Amino acid sequence: MKRSAGRILVTHQGTLPRDPELRELVLARDAGKSYDAARLDTRLKTVVRELVGKQRSLGIDLVNDGEQSKSGFQYYTRTRFSGFETRETSAEHKARFPYDRDRRDFPGFFSSKAPVTRNWSFVTAPLQYIGQEQLRTDIDNLKAAIAGSGAAEGVVMAVAPGTIEHWMKNEHYKSQEDFVFGLAGVMAVEYKAITEAGLILHIDNPDLADGWQMFPEMSVADYRAYADVRIAALNKALEGVDPARVIFHVCWGSYHNPHTNDLPLSDLIDLFFKVNAQAISIEASNPRHEHEWTLFEKVKLPPDRILIPGVVGHVTDMIEHPELVAQRLTRYAKLVGRENLMAGTDCGLGSRVGHAEICWAKLNALSEGARIASRQLWGR
Repeated sequence: MKRSAGRILVTHQGTLPRDPELRELVLARDAGKSYDAARLDTRLKTVVRELVGKQRSLGIDLVNDGEQSKSGFQYYTRTRFSGFETRETSAEHKARFPYDRDRRDFPGFFSSKAPVTRNWSFVTAPLQYIGQEQLRTDIDNLKAAIAGSGAAEGVVMAVAPGTIEHWMKNEHYKSQEDFVFGLAGVMAVEYKAITEAGLILHIDNPDLADGWQMFPEMSVADYRAYADVRIAALNKALEGVDPARVIFHVCWGSYHNPHTNDLPLSDLIDLFFKVNAQAISIEASNPRHEHEWTLFEKVKLPPDRILIPGVVGHVTDMIEHPELVAQRLTRYAKLVGRENLMAGTDCGLGSRVGHAEICWAKLNALSEGARIASRQLWGR
């Protein structure tokens, strides 16, 4: 993928504000309800083209489609897999959530929230990928939109096997490990198609960090062993994919919760480096993790890797000052090298901030901050 040369390149991590009409069409399709397929196709092409133009006007270099064709960053796979059925949960399938450790410490806070209900997808047969048509539509729409736009790269988001595991229950594979590798086998189809189309594959992998909270009974050593299996499965899915075409994004769940029990980056960073991806995107601007930039005073970025710290976040609707964004970027540049750095966001902003105007203002601050930092780092 393109690297920062002469200036810091700018990207972002996922969702953009969703077009209301398009969202209703996508939700109807994914729920198996009646919908106007021709209208969905036409509207999707138009919205993706408009969003790419908007990103470029704000100075975003590595652009994406804002996940407009998907009902959610992970649940979209329900329409692209076969081999499972969705049904109501029973007591034996007690849900785990990526804030379960926090829930023990803040019972009043969590009891004041509306209860979260979840229907599980139960894997009852060998998983197979059946989403080729939807995937081809995503690829074609983004490639058409970036043609002539001046974008450095086009990026397509895809979820990691371990994250899908969060909401699927295995009733077919002999072991949980076999199940995770089964998920890897189906996602490999998506990963390969994206990169073979000349686009950048962005792996959404929050489970590697937020899974820690889901298993309060685990020690750090236990959890690292658990995470190692998920990394091995992800790397299996990435076989045959050029690491230079992959962004690996990890976060701590992006929930507006205390996060006091998040596992520190220092306990995870070496695991992240095992993933066969050139670029590593991490949450780095929120109040629980911004301080972790100092870790790179001791931990060296492996050769040829690119670090994409989130320097604009989703935890508040207050817009970051571009000078603050620049300060965050220059800290990292001094530790990992300016050419090994890109500017990013903590997570996808479109579904996490209060309004579309906030999302676009934050991305504008991101680009402006990157320009300020670039002048400071390159002297021009």
